[in-house]
Amino acid sequence: MPNTYLSRTQSSSSRQISTLSCWVKKSRASGGDSMNIFSAFSDGSFRTEVLLQSAGDFRLLNVSTSVNLQTSALFRDVGAWYHFMIAIDTTQATDTNRVKMYVNGTQITSFSSATYPSQNSNFMFNNSLPLHIGRTGAYGNEYFDGLMANYYWIDGQALTPSSFGETDATTGIWKPKSYSGSYGTNGFFLKFENSASLGTDSSGNGNNFTVNGTPTQTVDTPSNVFCTLNAIQSGSSISTLTNGNLTAGTNDNKGVAGTLGVNKGKWYWEVKNSGTQTNQRFGVSNRANEQDGDASPSGDTANVRSYVGLNYQKNYSASSGTTNTGFVGTNGAIFGFALDLDNGTLGRYVNGTLISTDTTLPSNNSVTFFPFTFVTYNAGNWNLAQFNFGNGYFGSTAIISPYSDTAGLGKFQYAVPAGYYSLCTKNINSQG
Repeated sequence: MPNTYLSRTQSSSSRQISTLSCWVKKSRASGGDSMNIFSAFSDGSFRTEVLLQSAGDFRLLNVSTSVNLQTSALFRDVGAWYHFMIAIDTTQATDTNRVKMYVNGTQITSFSSATYPSQNSNFMFNNSLPLHIGRTGAYGNEYFDGLMANYYWIDGQALTPSSFGETDATTGIWKPKSYSGSYGTNGFFLKFENSASLGTDSSGNGNNFTVNGTPTQTVDTPSNVFCTLNAIQSGSSISTLTNGNLTAGTNDNKGVAGTLGVNKGKWYWEVKNSGTQTNQRFGVSNRANEQDGDASPSGDTANVRSYVGLNYQKNYSASSGTTNTGFVGTNGAIFGFALDLDNGTLGRYVNGTLISTDTTLPSNNSVTFFPFTFVTYNAGNWNLAQFNFGNGYFGSTAIISPYSDTAGLGKFQYAVPAGYYSLCTKNINSQG
């Protein structure tokens, strides 16, 4: 979450050999400040940083010795988890062996800038200095915007990706696995599994971190990726996104769709409305680049939408549309959507109660649907749409609820209809 980070002061140990391994899911594709993953520092002139640059490139920087490794590749997918890893061993005779950078198990060999450390030179890591995870410690800026998981620091060993991940035999996708080796003096493992103490070290070393700010725990993990709102839709007219790309809208009249689309099966998600602007819309669309929201049927015959507002609901199928007035949702209402693409229906719930069902949707698996919203603003009255695809929170507020989907996945405010699933990769794969 914004302006949150972890901190601790390390002890003195090996400054020449170490390994960083962590999984991250970005909320911002590019632009804005760089996002810091790990930093050790005494001041601006003596600092080591691992970060994602504003353009999306992966970088290692050691200012005092002019080390600068900056990837040519850009990592901008906001719907995916990345495994970033750096192995350092400055005792090696060959300079390119002194630092090795990996993404999703593959070593990076192409750099836009590549200044390697001199032999036996030292980094700021393991140097009795403060460590920060999630911001640049020396300047107190460049906060990480997104999610983190499976965060390892190994003191005294330069390891390979096989210590932390493996390729799934079925999907061919790089996935995490548990590390089983030693950690060294300053080594740690952050699982982020205890919501009351996210800085707890699970390595056995007791190298716990102090939590600064109010980070939020989510069930979205590298092993099971949940839908979010899509910050990298084509075009520029999409809604402003915050809170891990699950909140849409700040003084804008723009739309946005989800990152995961489906064309069969039964799916459920929730949206919490904040505001009283009645033209706010929530629902489903066959447009992965949903920007303008409520185009008229006559002007948008290629597309299909079904949605509700605060005082109406609409069924749009190709060139025909139906408007049902008298529907009332309020500021703070939680809308639930039960999308059944086996039968072509969309059940609409408000605060856990079924209000209506659209039966006009196609059911022949020929149309892929995405959750969407159109966020409205008029005369100082603006709304926010806070989505929960099972991720476990509305905005920055965690959901304290016993409800999960039919597979036992996700966290929801209200009971999920029987036979319906949350929009996540485990469910999509199992329903395929």
